[in-house]
Amino acid sequence: MELACRNCKFINEQKVCANCGSNDLSPKWEGEIIIYDVERSKVAKLINAKSKGRYAIEVK
Repeated sequence: MELACRNCKFINEQKVCANCGSNDLSPKWEGEIIIYDVERSKVAKLINAKSKGRYAIEVK
């Protein structure tokens, strides 16, 4: 099951966020943004993404 972190919105299948280490994850999320290059992406800067990967737009 894919879970989204309530802290950084990173999507993964672990019980602990692979991006920020939080364990506050939710199976209820909507939309997704895929970041390939954190350094060059304006969207990554906008959502404050620290690593490449999938991010939820909204986490419930």
